[in-house]
Amino acid sequence: MKPTEVLKTYFGYDTFRRGQEEIIEAILRGRDALAIMPTGAGKSVCYQVPALMLPGITLVVSPLISLMQDQVKALNDAGIHAAFINSALTEGQIRKALSLASQGVYKIIYVAPERLESWEFQDFAAHTEISMVTVDEAHCISQWGQDFRPSYTKIVDFIRRLKRRPIVSAFTATATETVKTDILRSLQLANPKVVVTGFDRENLYYSVEHIRKKDDFILDYIEKHPADSGIIYCATRKNVDKLYEELFKRSVAVTRYHAGLGGVERKKNQEDFIYDRSPVIIATNAFGMGIDKSNVRYVIHYNMPQSMENYYQEAGRAGRDGEPARCILLFSPQDMMINRFLLEQKDFSELTGEEARLIRQRDTRRLQTMEQYCRSTECLRNYILQYFGEEMEGPCENCGNCHREYTEVDMTEEAKQVVRCVTETRGRYGIQSVIGTLMGANRARLRELGTVDYESYGSLKEKNEADLRALISQMVSEGYLHQTEEQYSVLKLGDTTPLMEEDTRVILRTWKAKEPEKKKKAARSKNTDGQTSTGSELFEVLRKLRMEIARENSVPPYIVFSDKTLIDMCVKLPATEEEFLEVSGVGENKLKKYGKQFLEAITEFQQEKEEKGEK
Repeated sequence: MKPTEVLKTYFGYDTFRRGQEEIIEAILRGRDALAIMPTGAGKSVCYQVPALMLPGITLVVSPLISLMQDQVKALNDAGIHAAFINSALTEGQIRKALSLASQGVYKIIYVAPERLESWEFQDFAAHTEISMVTVDEAHCISQWGQDFRPSYTKIVDFIRRLKRRPIVSAFTATATETVKTDILRSLQLANPKVVVTGFDRENLYYSVEHIRKKDDFILDYIEKHPADSGIIYCATRKNVDKLYEELFKRSVAVTRYHAGLGGVERKKNQEDFIYDRSPVIIATNAFGMGIDKSNVRYVIHYNMPQSMENYYQEAGRAGRDGEPARCILLFSPQDMMINRFLLEQKDFSELTGEEARLIRQRDTRRLQTMEQYCRSTECLRNYILQYFGEEMEGPCENCGNCHREYTEVDMTEEAKQVVRCVTETRGRYGIQSVIGTLMGANRARLRELGTVDYESYGSLKEKNEADLRALISQMVSEGYLHQTEEQYSVLKLGDTTPLMEEDTRVILRTWKAKEPEKKKKAARSKNTDGQTSTGSELFEVLRKLRMEIARENSVPPYIVFSDKTLIDMCVKLPATEEEFLEVSGVGENKLKKYGKQFLEAITEFQQEKEEKGEK
């Protein structure tokens, strides 16, 4: 079989997406590979297709139990024999799985990195033909990544012990240039094929809302999208519990997830979300890595994340099926205080003093970058892409900032006063002290520092704090000021020479934030083809059928078919098995398992419409 035939037979797709074929061909030629592809771009296909074509077994090293279980269920549902080895299994189950694997029953085995060190697994590997070792979530091996896991460093030792070195492939959605270089070095990839397909997720709509009444915003959003599945991220367990209680009281089908809950409850709540029993989940960032749920239509951040890497990864859990999805960040100045506090609580006991200092600097820099994103008035998509080293030709015209109406205010003179104040501080104080001084605030701290005697003290007392904070953020991004990366960062002068030139202007773009209207009932939004009400009605019929089949088979609904596949059914209206195979995401195994039920549902729906005289 050719790679395209494997793709169609098992996964139901006619063509590869960008970057997939390149990686697959390199692997089949025996080369190591590193692929950096955004969530939803089909990374798993890049190793699953060659795994079915290579002679031996492919081991997939994966960090989370939930990811392994989802992937194995999806593969078995597609007619591919796969298994996982992790702490969720008993020792007897593990021995049975390894025995069946050694007999050639499984082509793909998912394994936790910790398991590689066990004698039993090493003995299995020594007596089994292993064609490829795939490292999923490869950024976990880098100390510069946001999810460094020491257990990942053992992968190289495991590979080195094998009698014959297999092909090594690595995949991640989140890697700056520094992390990419570190992955290549740490995994010791030999002459690897490196493919970076870009970080743009065109189906995601990014927006930042500067808002005080966050609970009201979320209630309003859920009321307007009652059938949609979504994740709401909070910075603290306290916020998770508080928002959960609020939504539960309003009869929202909601669950929660954080490290303070017991293991049994966490597992149940996660499954309730994955199986769509509770379409909305409120969680800390302990939740989500490896969650393969394809029909998440929105991700809302109740608090600002600590880094762009975290935000990109968490927001990227929306719209994995390629259909439109929203990524909304609710920002308030208090978020900076919460995140600084959380960073201060980090445990550096296992690091040297110098390592701890460097990581603190990195964390502070990432937090500053995240705040600038929240305060930016430029295209949000471009901001994200530029952070990861990608350039765009112009604004995306498909994000909250591109669709916002701005008022432009000349703040050149105010900018000069900021420079004057920072000059007087001699670069010793932070943003809060500089703003307080400019506004002439009556604070004991300012009297203690002596800034009440500055010439700049009170020079901008008529301005509001939000505008001054936005102005300083803009001046930092334009290089007039520099914010240090220490734990308690201070403002220093950057290159202020252009500001002294007569024709230089500092223009601040402002807008008025709108609080949500309470108790306002809105029409439900649809995420189907959007063409006709008939298409939306059929989508609901097929979605209900999918839920029934999922419950009967004890699998998540999206493993039966994704929303994208249901939408394609609504567009193509297949009437025969041959036509059903033309639907995107329908392979031969799924045709055998589910084709009859879906074809009957589509035919019955059309007949009812014809009887009513509708089209």
